[in-house]
This record gives sequence, structure tokens and C-alpha cells, in this order.
Amino acid sequence: MNPERSHPRGGNGFTRLWAAVGVSNLGDGVAAAALPLLAAALTRDPVLVAGLAVAQQLPWLLFALPAGVIVDRSDRRVLMWRTDALRGLMLAGFALLVALDQGSLALLYAVAFALGVAETLFDTAYRSLLPSLVPDDELERANARLYATETVTNRFAGPPLGGLLFAAAASAPLFLDAGSFLLAAAAIFAIAGRFRPSGTGTETASIGAAVGEGLRWLGGHRLLRSLAVVVSVWHLVWAGGNAILVLYAQELLGLGSAGFGILLAAAAVGSVLGAVLASRIAALLGRRSALAASIVVAALAELGLALTSSPVAAAAALAVSGGCAVVWNVITVALRQRLTPDRLLGRVNSAYRFAAIGAVAIGAALGGALGSIDLRLPFIVAAATLVVTAAGLLAATRDPKSAELT
Repeated sequence: MNPERSHPRGGNGFTRLWAAVGVSNLGDGVAAAALPLLAAALTRDPVLVAGLAVAQQLPWLLFALPAGVIVDRSDRRVLMWRTDALRGLMLAGFALLVALDQGSLALLYAVAFALGVAETLFDTAYRSLLPSLVPDDELERANARLYATETVTNRFAGPPLGGLLFAAAASAPLFLDAGSFLLAAAAIFAIAGRFRPSGTGTETASIGAAVGEGLRWLGGHRLLRSLAVVVSVWHLVWAGGNAILVLYAQELLGLGSAGFGILLAAAAVGSVLGAVLASRIAALLGRRSALAASIVVAALAELGLALTSSPVAAAAALAVSGGCAVVWNVITVALRQRLTPDRLLGRVNSAYRFAAIGAVAIGAALGGALGSIDLRLPFIVAAATLVVTAAGLLAATRDPKSAELT
């Protein structure tokens, strides 16, 4: 057990956090459909519509690392409910403007960017709060429940609901998203206890110095450093295939828009199954073997995508790939929460997310370049890279000091 974990655990704190994550992710899923639809209603310029995605993702590159410092200097529960309350009020105001036909593309960009900044704080804080609400040996199960809930609400339930509500009124999904944030804020507010890390020693340090402390600690921890490298590589090669997936589906599988949607749904189904099975796989194989197996099986799924022209086989491969990614995430997030000192957990969590987002940006560009040669090539490169990565992970964790992986 991490000696810095001193908050009382048990009770219904996790249940309230779980409910808050589910409700707010349902709203996020609704917004994932509604905001692009609103952008397309405001402009038909593809570049300007795509600018919405840039506004949503840019905060993770600009503010992920400073967000970790803020999380480590704050009562994480208070930071979370205030962040969600602000998101709810901001979205309610924007929804009212849209209802009055006063919305604009510039305002939509600003709202999307502000929501992205808030997301860096909320997501980092809730991953950092979780170890204070559940025992160490329950972290895998708790993370699995959160991942499964996020997938079901954000990727299955939310987007169709957002599309239906937008068809009724452009402001309707925005009001629902605002309400979801306010409900989530209330659930988090109801969690008992104080959750400010003790002894951070960073209150008077500059943001840069505090970020540097977190990065130095992560760089000095062999196991977590190795896992961070794998996360970056995996996101890089996944993004390469995902960037050209729509062309792959159309030109190699012969699918239309509906078929492409089914492919994406298959990946989401795999993610849910991975969350359900992750803790059992870790218990059965041991964490080290489970992590290596998830990478190798994901590599086989990528190879399957490269070799098949069958939509059914491709859907199965994407489901397997999605499941492997969630198994990896559930185990490694729990390890990070278990091994990182509480006073540094926000910064270490944010460093992982920053590395992943940066790798996605690079990987998407590489995927486009490889796909211009052959649409199967990004998946072949991903398969080969993941096999090498699995071998590297096994070599890096052979040290007895990595006993926490057993």
C-alpha cells in the first residue's frame, strides 16, 4: 500500500464518483454528436468544421501538464465539482444563445476550447481521486467499472441521443449536456471527506518547476517509465490506422457510411468486454503476462486488419483491438494509482495523457503518409511495432524490482 494514502476509504464515495462519471459521459456522448452537427449547421466549409476538433483537443496539448500541478495543489473533490458546475452553467448559457438563434462559429470554438480545458482538470482529478475511495486491491475492478461506464454512455448511448435531440432542436442536446454536468457536480459534492494531497511542497514553486518534479519522478521509476513509453508507442500506431480507417472501410471492405458506423461500434463492444474481463485476466495471468498478452493479441488484430477484405473479420479484429487496449488501460492505470505518491499523482497522470495525445497527433500524420502508399501498410507497421514493444516490455520488467507486476 502506498504510505501516502491516508484518506478514509469505503462507504458510498466510489458509488457517487461512478454515478458522476456515468452521467457526465452521457452528456459528453450527446455533445460528441451535437457539436459537429451544430458546426455543420453554421458553416459548410470542411476546414472550419474540422476546426471544432482542433479546439476540443488543443487543451490537452497546452494544459495537460499544468492541470496535473493544479490537481496536486487542490482538494480533488472540490476541484471536480466546481469544474463540472462551471461546465454546466457555461453550456446552459450557450444552449440558451443557440435557442435564441444567437450562436456563432467563433462562440462554438470558444465553448469547445473551454470545455477541453475543464476536461483536463476533471479527468486528471478523478483518476487521482480514485485511490482515496477504494482499497489498493480493488483498483483494477474500480477502473474497469469506470471504463465500461464511459464506453457505454459516451460511445453507445450518447451520440444517437444527441443526434435525435439535435433533429428536434439544436439547443436540446446542449441543455441535456449542461444538466448532466450539474448532476455530476452534485454527486461529487456529496462525497464525504477532504482530498487535498499532503506535503506536496509545490505550493510556492512555479508551474514549470512543479511539472518538472513530476516528470523527473516518472523518469526515475523504471516500471512506470516503461509503461509510459508503451502507451506512447501504442497510441502512435493506433492513430496511424485510425486516421485512414474510413478509407480502408470504403475502398478495401466496400462499406458505406452505415457499415463504417458498425465497424466503430464493434471496437466499442470490444472495449466494454475488455473492461468486464480485465481484472479477471490480470488475476489469472498475473499483471506482467496480462500486459504483454494484451499487446501481442492487439498486434495480431492489427495484422488481421492488414490481411482481410472481409467486413466481418475486420469488425472482429477491431473488437479484439479495442478490448486489448482497455485491458491494458485498466491494469496500468491501477498500477499508476497504486505506485505513485499521492502528492505527485495528478502530475504523473497528466504526463501520461499528454504523451498519449502527442503520440496520436504524430501517428495520424504518419498513418496518412503510409496509407498514401498502401491502405494496408499502417496496420502492418502497427503489428510489427507492437510485437517489438511487447518484447521490450518483457525485457524491461524482468527485474525483481518489478515484483508489483506479478
